[in-house]
Amino acid sequence: MMSQTSLESKLEALQCHFTWDLDPSRSRLFFVRYQMEDIGTEEGNSWLGHIYNLRGYVQHKLGFTQDAQSLFNKAAEAFCQTRRADSDEGPWLVVNYGNLAWLHHHLGEQAESQAYLSKVDALMNKYPSPSQDELHPEIYAEKAWTLMNFKTDRKQLAADYFQRAIRMQPDMVEWKTSHVLLLAEAAVKTKTGLDADMLERMRIAKEEDPENLYLAAYYLQQNAKMMKKERVEDEARELVEKILRNPVSSYNGLRILILVYIRRVSVDEAIDLAEEALRRHPDVRFLRRCAALCYRSKIYSGEDGSRDQSTIDKAISLHEEVVSLYPHSCLLRKIDLANLYAKSNHGQAEAQQIYQEVLESDLDPADKQLVYNRFANYLFFDLHDRHRSIKYHMRAAEIPIQSFFRQNSIMNLEKFRDRNWRQMSREIEEFLRNLPEPEM
Repeated sequence: MMSQTSLESKLEALQCHFTWDLDPSRSRLFFVRYQMEDIGTEEGNSWLGHIYNLRGYVQHKLGFTQDAQSLFNKAAEAFCQTRRADSDEGPWLVVNYGNLAWLHHHLGEQAESQAYLSKVDALMNKYPSPSQDELHPEIYAEKAWTLMNFKTDRKQLAADYFQRAIRMQPDMVEWKTSHVLLLAEAAVKTKTGLDADMLERMRIAKEEDPENLYLAAYYLQQNAKMMKKERVEDEARELVEKILRNPVSSYNGLRILILVYIRRVSVDEAIDLAEEALRRHPDVRFLRRCAALCYRSKIYSGEDGSRDQSTIDKAISLHEEVVSLYPHSCLLRKIDLANLYAKSNHGQAEAQQIYQEVLESDLDPADKQLVYNRFANYLFFDLHDRHRSIKYHMRAAEIPIQSFFRQNSIMNLEKFRDRNWRQMSREIEEFLRNLPEPEM
């Protein structure tokens, strides 16, 4: 029997979710859990083993140990199906066995933990990495995919891991697709945006992975933006039909196409699309989110009839459903719901109550920043309370986390300052001058 110190040393040396420094907040754990559940578990998904592995880790961190073990076991089964190898075992199970070694260790089952450590050793001896100083490409790919879905601030590292995996094992189409998507999504967020070279890489990836409808939808969206296409309806409708014929999943590109409809076709047609998807799949909660997005967009579109009470009531009803379907990860939806109540003829009290509940809840710094920013905008636009709005924009901006919400608050404070509102203008100027540098 291995000593406790030796066992812990070997566990720390494993490559698995327990050693990848994921450091999750509870709200992030629930977000990832819902995200993975909404992707679905239909056969043919090449990431199915990775999905079950990540779900197992999340359930363990949330305290659902039995669920975690069941999900880790399902991950092993899924890898056997998706890899279609001659043997039931392969290097793709190294991370899974590492997770099980850690889980049994946490359960106090040291013999089982050691058994999985031995399995990891056996796999690594039988399937060494093609590159002596690097991890096996299967490990790099799973680590990349996990960081891509779990840690928004480590996507560049995820792209690097995918690149290493692809260099050693270039025949894995899904790795190449995920790598290109990561690079494209990162480029979209830069000041210069997506360039023609990146768009061409996406086009090639789409040809190599024709079954990936998420990639097809994302390419259509970015191509329409870059090429300033006048009409995208025909391509979008063709893709919609393909998507609706397949099992419903949050990774099928439907939400992206709904955004294309909202921005390039019409909000009403986006609503029709979301409602048709719901008619075909009434029990899929992800589609409620899509429908809620459409009705919210309708209300903020400024079109004739966009603020009629029946449209607002429908949007409120859908958002209430979404909040109940994602009870532990619905902060943004709660705020959207409050803002919709504020637009209603009879909902101002409900709006203020929701904001009060959210402001008094236990939030991590990033969520506090989001809430302060949204509440500041609500105070200004709906309650016309300029003074309190400025105070809450300051509270959002002084949290040193780089985000859209911080930037929005800083931008609004600069606008208030430039309007030269006597004493407040000087106070804002001094506040902005002394702002701490954000954490990256």
